[in-house]
Amino acid sequence: MIHGRHERNPVTSDALPGGHRDRIDTTRPHTARIWNYWLGGKDNHPVDEEAGEQIRRLHPGIVDYALADRAFLGRAVRHLTAEVGIRQFLDIGTGLPTVDNTHEVAQRIAPDSRIVYVDNDPLVLRHAQALLTSAPEGRTDYIDADLRDVGEILEHAAKTLDLTQPVALVLLGVVIFVGDDEDPYGIVRRLVDALPAGSHLVLSHTITSPAMPDVDEAVAFWNEHGTPKLNQRTPDQVARFFDGLELLDPGVLSCSRWRPEDTEEGTPDEVAMFGGVGRKS
Repeated sequence: MIHGRHERNPVTSDALPGGHRDRIDTTRPHTARIWNYWLGGKDNHPVDEEAGEQIRRLHPGIVDYALADRAFLGRAVRHLTAEVGIRQFLDIGTGLPTVDNTHEVAQRIAPDSRIVYVDNDPLVLRHAQALLTSAPEGRTDYIDADLRDVGEILEHAAKTLDLTQPVALVLLGVVIFVGDDEDPYGIVRRLVDALPAGSHLVLSHTITSPAMPDVDEAVAFWNEHGTPKLNQRTPDQVARFFDGLELLDPGVLSCSRWRPEDTEEGTPDEVAMFGGVGRKS
């Protein structure tokens, strides 16, 4: 999966603090491992496969959502790197390493790009070695922190990124874990406010819609059996995360329809994962 790059301060499972090892529960399905299963990865357990298949039975399009979200990441990062000139990325809610992680996409275009990954999942930390790789001209780092710990994230990110220069803040499928009582909009706003003009927000979020009742059923199943719990929001509520930013065309919509590649198949099918990219003036 990783070719032609050197490792920087790799984190191995042997180096994990005992507390992190203890936090890994393989008796209950976990969203990062199920997502990994849907994307064709191998960092999952039978309990995750079973839950993933149950969710797929409730909502057959779920794997398409996972793939669409991943493809959206690639298109957004390519645009910001090649067309906008962004060279710094703060990717929070990284998830398990798969193919075409943020640094791979960015450094394929601009090898000097710097990327900081953030996640609080001990399983992601265990596999962080796959993320701590970089083209020789660039740099990658990993922070073990929760999205809610804005100050901690910014303090550690500043050791790798120059926060006086534009940064792309990547929040794919992570704000869904923050309940309304935890001020999700305020958390995102604090992160954006700490970045300079010219920075961009890339965000995706599972939606709830009367047109997609099977999504609600699948989320209800997950919240009963899995961890962590998910919070759905309407398309309008997802768009609120971009308040005060200049939305790039075509706005906030199905991830599959954000600047899709030209094909002969026409407009891609809509998925229940909505996203967008906004610029800070």
